Amino acid sequence: MSEITLGRYLFERLKQVDTNTIFGLPGDFNLSLLDKIYEVPGMRWAGNANELNAAYAADGYARVKGMAALITTFGVGELSALNGIAGSYAEHVGVLHIVGVPSISSQAKQLLLHHTLGNGDFTVFHRMSANISETTAMLTDIAAAPAEIDRCIRTTYVTQRPVYLGLPANLVDLKVPASLLDTPIDLSLKPNDVSAETEVVDLVLELIKDAKNPIILADACCSRHDVKAETKKLIDVTQFPSFVTPMGKGSIDEQNPRFGGVYVGTLSSPEVKEAVEGADLILSVGALLSDFNTGSFSYSYKTKNIVEFHSDYIKIRNATFPGVQMKFALQKLLTKVAEAAKGYKPVAVPARTPANAESADSTPLKQQWIWNEVGKFLQEGDVVITETGTSAFGINQSHFPNKTYGISQVLWGSIGFTTGATLGAAFAAEEIDPKKRVILFIGDGSLQLTVQEISTMIRWGLKPYLFVLNNDGYTIERLIHGEKAQYNDIQPWKNLDLLPTFGAKDYETHRVATTGEWKKLTTCEKFNENSKIRMIEVMLPVMDAPSSLVAQAKLTASINAKQD
Repeated sequence: MSEITLGRYLFERLKQVDTNTIFGLPGDFNLSLLDKIYEVPGMRWAGNANELNAAYAADGYARVKGMAALITTFGVGELSALNGIAGSYAEHVGVLHIVGVPSISSQAKQLLLHHTLGNGDFTVFHRMSANISETTAMLTDIAAAPAEIDRCIRTTYVTQRPVYLGLPANLVDLKVPASLLDTPIDLSLKPNDVSAETEVVDLVLELIKDAKNPIILADACCSRHDVKAETKKLIDVTQFPSFVTPMGKGSIDEQNPRFGGVYVGTLSSPEVKEAVEGADLILSVGALLSDFNTGSFSYSYKTKNIVEFHSDYIKIRNATFPGVQMKFALQKLLTKVAEAAKGYKPVAVPARTPANAESADSTPLKQQWIWNEVGKFLQEGDVVITETGTSAFGINQSHFPNKTYGISQVLWGSIGFTTGATLGAAFAAEEIDPKKRVILFIGDGSLQLTVQEISTMIRWGLKPYLFVLNNDGYTIERLIHGEKAQYNDIQPWKNLDLLPTFGAKDYETHRVATTGEWKKLTTCEKFNENSKIRMIEVMLPVMDAPSSLVAQAKLTASINAKQD
């Protein structure tokens, strides 16, 4: 073929960057575009239950595979997705949001079309999205359209932020040269300015040479901006004690003998708090210093020798080096750091959380006990997804096997996010390795916001583990304010009836309420194989929560009540 349609060109390009599942919903302004998905071998249309869930799913897929694509229709569809897109923007996740829009002639005539505000303004929704997008494009010229598509895909991948791409219905079937596909999209980062990078590396080496008690702290953007390998090598070469934040969970291997735990400011264990805050040099990789990620901004470093490595700048003490990207800076640092660190005498890292004490099998389940046990159930390579609430806080005390990927929306914190994200992560995991397990921990209240996406999991034969923590309502909200308030109550559901209600044929359901039931289930060999979709309802007391969440809730309530 010498020519292909613009619609097919878009999906061929997405296939080339290994984005093979497209999320979204059909609408009349994107229908002819959706036809083109089926022309590209290996591409599939997920077909979500609603646009918000589709955006959550795209987010989950992108966290596992590097980027994702979402298609909605003009107005009603795209606006329904924006909460999910905003979360991706806040948390540095690359999602290409493709919107099917009315034809160019309809827009020029300002026709009073459906899905508009009735005022002839066809740019208003595009303008809304611009505030939560790294860049945007509204295609109007077929000659320039392929280059614009390439630019949008590159920007999505490289910046790890959402990008908005408006595609008018009348352009979808217009032809473009097929030969354009022969030149791959350049997804490489532009090199750093050599002199700035050299200055950064030399300054860091000097700090390392003088440090007696340095540590490494990995955060969210260590994973999002793909410097996990560099960070691992930095730990191995220097032998510095290494820690993660809640958003950085899974960004460094927790089986490494130099791993010291999770640092959350005042909410950290005393040993971790002392080790981090007593350091005389902190190498911070990919920090996102939000309230729930820092114990309500309670970091108390005793040193001013802090190096912050970010995707597009480096900060050393009070000096900022804009445009110096951490990936290249870390790679250059690694060529010289062994010499600088040769005088360092390794100190012991904090001891791991002690195992649960033996208890009678009839002992009722409690959050503190469960999260100490979860690590025993996890396997190398698992994707572990924890919902905002008790799960996102509890997982911090679980010890991950190597190459475990953690997903939780600590900064944006949209309740119900993880059901959709689990769908997306399960699609991504299946594409990487069908044996790769995806494990969700979600509260009974959160599940009710986005439960429809379980239907899509069943439709595609995906096999996640869905642990539903049933504590009879919104426990995280009760801890912050309104312990017995009616607005924190929910209508109880028969959760274990959900899989058959959504049409599942090959599935398992379990209810566990005691320590014995948990251990029996999670040590079962067949249960540990991801051979089918499973829902496990975990029965817990209403006000039971991980101790870190109880402390965080008090801090949050205090901040909310402040008058100044």
